[in-house]
Amino acid sequence: MRRITILFLILLTTMLAIVSCANIGAPDGGRYDEEPPEVIGASPADRAVNVKSQKISIYFNEFVRLANANEKVVISPPQLEVANVRAAGKKIKITLFDSLQSDVTYTVDFSDAIEDNNEGNPMGFYTYSFSTGAVIDTMEMSGHVLAAENMEPVKGMLVGLYRADSTYADSLFRTKSLIRVSRTNGSGRFSIKGIAPGRYRIFALQDADGDYRFSQKSEAIAFDTTVYIPSSKPDLRMDTCWRDSIYYDSIRVVPYTHYFPDDIILRSFLEGGQDLHLLKTERLEPDWFRLYFTAPVDTLPVIKGLNFDESCLVLEASEKNDTLTYWITDTAFTHRTDSLEMEMRSLDTDTLGNLTWRTDTFVLVARNGWAKISEERQKNIDEWNKNREKRAKKSKTPLPPEENPHEHEYLEMRITPSGVLDPNKNIVIQVDEPISSIDTSRIHLYMVRDSNLYEEPFLVLPTQHVAKSYTLYAEWQPDYKYSLTVDSATIVGVMGTTNKKKKSEIRVRKLEEYGTLIVNLISPDTCMMVQLLNSSDKVVTQQKASASGTAEFYFLKPDTYYMRCFADKNGNGIWDAGNYDNNIQPELVFYFPKPIGVRAAWDMEQEWDIYGIPVMSQKPQTLIKQKADRTKTPRDRNKEREEEKRKRNSR
Repeated sequence: MRRITILFLILLTTMLAIVSCANIGAPDGGRYDEEPPEVIGASPADRAVNVKSQKISIYFNEFVRLANANEKVVISPPQLEVANVRAAGKKIKITLFDSLQSDVTYTVDFSDAIEDNNEGNPMGFYTYSFSTGAVIDTMEMSGHVLAAENMEPVKGMLVGLYRADSTYADSLFRTKSLIRVSRTNGSGRFSIKGIAPGRYRIFALQDADGDYRFSQKSEAIAFDTTVYIPSSKPDLRMDTCWRDSIYYDSIRVVPYTHYFPDDIILRSFLEGGQDLHLLKTERLEPDWFRLYFTAPVDTLPVIKGLNFDESCLVLEASEKNDTLTYWITDTAFTHRTDSLEMEMRSLDTDTLGNLTWRTDTFVLVARNGWAKISEERQKNIDEWNKNREKRAKKSKTPLPPEENPHEHEYLEMRITPSGVLDPNKNIVIQVDEPISSIDTSRIHLYMVRDSNLYEEPFLVLPTQHVAKSYTLYAEWQPDYKYSLTVDSATIVGVMGTTNKKKKSEIRVRKLEEYGTLIVNLISPDTCMMVQLLNSSDKVVTQQKASASGTAEFYFLKPDTYYMRCFADKNGNGIWDAGNYDNNIQPELVFYFPKPIGVRAAWDMEQEWDIYGIPVMSQKPQTLIKQKADRTKTPRDRNKEREEEKRKRNSR
């Protein structure tokens, strides 16, 4: 008995030692599923004919989900009553609420929205189709939608078709829904599927109200007068089989059906003459109030003061005339009350699209009342006096008389640029309220030579479209210094305030600090406006090309520029949108595909064949803000797990 007990203890001790030496780790849950879901059936069957059912089920070999279904799933013909598309376990259910059209092919384009439910493995691009007639239509048309003004890809825009047969009329885009549709992706790419043989016109629409037709001015559109005939041919493509992100195993030649046209370019735009409405009102300060409109105001509102005399109002309009600021010059009124009561009669677009007069009554209360402003000013005066008393006590000699900067309100004045000036630019004098008068005799401009001042002639004129600004013109000599003095009380604002004296020292840059760029356009158009852009796609400067196609840019600072041009058909110097009813396309825009480096003291010449560069290869990728959609690929979870296990075992 004793020997058995001893043997049992030895055996127990050995087992404990083995267990204590074993590694403790989480159990392996098995390999991850990296296979995308597969369709194993559908009811009605994919590509079925003579279908009458409005309920569809698509079956998969595993649980699935839909990612961004509202954005990616497109049903054609378009459904005026939104269809119900949802994932339910191992199937996707579709319910169509619109009545089925006869002898029509229906397509449900899922794009890459279908994923497996557990790992999110994408199925890839998938389209389900059926026909209510005896034939499945399989033709496709594809291309891109770009913003007409800046060639930016437009994402999420509807692109659709009308038949260009004997029943076609130009009014269809306004009165009837598109018959087949697609939606653009992040690259502006669209592909309309399930098209029957025939002749078609194509349109793009930023559909605001879901009626699949151009029914509102606020909807961006694109249209093409070309009549397209879809076709196809057998073709081959090269598919690369990748081993990993760097190496590939093989390249396969895959036969497929190539559908045409596949290179349609639509240029989208928002028509001018948008509906006119009062957007909002604001009164941040007692001295002024502001009216915001949805479109430029050609006929000014008529304002009648209910508790003030409207003759005291001075208008400051924005450059586009869609923002109107009214200054209240009756300071006795603004000091007395913070409430401004008025009646305004203004033009407004009615439900039929016609401009009609509308009358509104407003009570505008200043966000910062005069009492609060006066209290704040008094605090500043008291603080200044207190600081001066402290300085006087510390000073051994009496302080000279000093004007309290808060005792009187002055116009805040800015002189730009400050310090350095380009020879082809001028000086701008700007204040913080509209200018009532300016005394140019109190402005002094001197050239500084050998420490001596020589008075220079100049001209001061109101800055165009800016009510608070004047421009000082002079013949600026490169590599010279100038001294500009604006005496006190030179400028009087509409509120009666004046400026304090201000002096500015200015140096004009040397000619050697600039580069020159000569652009020679190869273009049949003789109305081209050439623009140089910065890296944010903003215009730095522009020049109208000569009849021979030459645009000359001088005084360019050394930098990297980009280049764009547009056909300025009406010669107004700005890009203009199109108009559908008048069959006017937006003015054509072209980009030079590469950046241009300008160096100091260098002259360079650039030839540009604007029609010789494919449209989709024009705009440099660094300028494109709308980036392409991220390509969905299965995550290599098993490889990641093996790598983690290898690292853990090597410790």
